[in-house]
Amino acid sequence: MEHITAVQSRAKTSPPEEALPPGPQDDPHWELAQRVAAGPHLARSPLLSKFLLYVVAETLEGRGHEISEHQIGVQVFDRPPDYRTLEDNIVRSYARQLRRRLAEHFAEEGSAEPVRIDIPLGGYVPVFIAADGHNGHHEAVGSAAVLEGQAQPVPTEQQGAEAATIPKSNAGRRLLSTALAAVYSAALIAATWYAATRTSAPRRAEEPAHALWAALFSGPANSYIVPSDAGFNLLEDLSRRPVPLAEYIAGSYVEMPLAGVDPHSAQDLRTQQLTPFVDLQIASALSHLAEDDPQRVFIRFPRDLRLEDLKSANAVIIGSLGSNPWAALAEASANFRIVDQPGMSGAEIINMKPRPGEAAAYASHWNEPAHETFALIAFLPNLGGNGHLLVLEGLDVAGTQAAAEMLLHPSAIDPILKSATRPDGSLHNFEVLLRSTSIESNATGTQVIASRIY
Repeated sequence: MEHITAVQSRAKTSPPEEALPPGPQDDPHWELAQRVAAGPHLARSPLLSKFLLYVVAETLEGRGHEISEHQIGVQVFDRPPDYRTLEDNIVRSYARQLRRRLAEHFAEEGSAEPVRIDIPLGGYVPVFIAADGHNGHHEAVGSAAVLEGQAQPVPTEQQGAEAATIPKSNAGRRLLSTALAAVYSAALIAATWYAATRTSAPRRAEEPAHALWAALFSGPANSYIVPSDAGFNLLEDLSRRPVPLAEYIAGSYVEMPLAGVDPHSAQDLRTQQLTPFVDLQIASALSHLAEDDPQRVFIRFPRDLRLEDLKSANAVIIGSLGSNPWAALAEASANFRIVDQPGMSGAEIINMKPRPGEAAAYASHWNEPAHETFALIAFLPNLGGNGHLLVLEGLDVAGTQAAAEMLLHPSAIDPILKSATRPDGSLHNFEVLLRSTSIESNATGTQVIASRIY
């Protein structure tokens, strides 16, 4: 009775009926989508509700393969049939908001739902994931069928590691949303990893991005996805000094004095494995790539990575120096380098050898709600010269997000990837500098403004 009452109460706040696409009747997935659309996280935005219901209806009706950014723009946002997605990114912008609202919904009022909805980064086709952690059952609704199987966790190097807890003090207040998102996202990725490997559409070998992902994920070597260390980032901010990679590897940074932070919160910052929600969205999206091999691709927390690992393995390093010191590996020979400003008051990208039309430095006014931000993509050899590193870093969270989305929706970067491809299909090393607009820490309007191919 309590569940029925809650559903009826939420239904009163649903968007106007004419704004909602029709969907299959008496389908529990459709009924779930309607409850989510009527919930407080989406009901205030009719367009977000319409977006969700449109992609769910298309998927349940067997038309998931037809879902595209352009189609959503026309059907949901009333764009003309000839509109260009490269010039109008309204779909990508709303998709970011929708993914975040879905996570919030299922972490709060939807936490008791037996099935959850996710729209993995890198596409717009929803998946339905059972929340029954007891038997690991899951389901992913594809374009024409429901796939069922046994959920498998994301492979890690610490299968028995204790889950991160939420700090309980004043300093921990800043970590509350990060910790909640990290815990929920980790569970979400664990549940969807198996579905991803079963539902990914094969990538055509002639697509420029294929060479990149194949080099990172399809070879005989192991590959590590290394998200940011949010606790370390806060330690740097509180101590107001950057920590070099050598000190990070040694672990001596954990002894830095933290003025004004109580011992319990300081201990949490020094010991808990916290990572931003957007980084785990990126990791989830990478697991959906056709080139991904779940037997060889692992998520490794940056504090657990070792230099020895990068002498024989491939790695995707997510985040800049301030949140992931392993990004320093891209700095030594790079033309574009992120440099911290004094007192950890910000950072800028230095252009070591500017070409005509390029600036010598690029800075972001990160303390403004809407501001210009910059990001880097670097593809370079691993430390042993027998593998590859891909570094995705930004001046802020939105910048890192922009770098990942540029590769996952690669039309704008395809010319660079084509130019970097050798006759045998392998890739030259390259760097790409991106400019984006950050609105409430979400990237929009991302553009390539410079590149280097080596």
